[in-house]
Amino acid sequence: MNKDQCFQIGRIAKVHGLRGEVNVVLDVDFPEDYDGLEHLFLEQKGRLIPFFLEHFVLQPGGKALAKFEDLHSIEQVEALVGSEVYLPLTELPELEEDQYYYHELIGFEVIDEVLGLIGPVQIIYDLETQDLLGVTHQGKEVLIPIQDGIITKVDKAAKKVYCQLPEGLLDIYLED
Repeated sequence: MNKDQCFQIGRIAKVHGLRGEVNVVLDVDFPEDYDGLEHLFLEQKGRLIPFFLEHFVLQPGGKALAKFEDLHSIEQVEALVGSEVYLPLTELPELEEDQYYYHELIGFEVIDEVLGLIGPVQIIYDLETQDLLGVTHQGKEVLIPIQDGIITKVDKAAKKVYCQLPEGLLDIYLED
């Protein structure tokens, strides 16, 4: 399984107890969609490795308690701490028609209501403080905040992101 076929749901934060359980910090909007998982993929040395679960139980605060099959001691799971946790894209929950996942926006054309075509979305930056679209405009990368009021509409069928850019935003990136 390759990373481009998966999405990250969190990371292993620490060992829990003495019998091989770990705490997983989830980075998802609706943790309840992942209660009772049977398997997941952990990134190990740049590769995604499948791990089957005895249990995956949600905890308060966007966390889960996970127990892997065939790993029964603290020593066996210590090396997993810090690993990023992934699932295949096929396991993403279905969204309403007007909703979208950020990864779906890669390749979409960004159109400003005043300036017109800005350019294609090349990358999504998922930062702690703010999520950003990385868009190529006149050969330069422009970062557009993913916020209500700036992103006004996403047309998945037409592969277009409509926005209302703050005045002067493009100028910042076009200056030499």
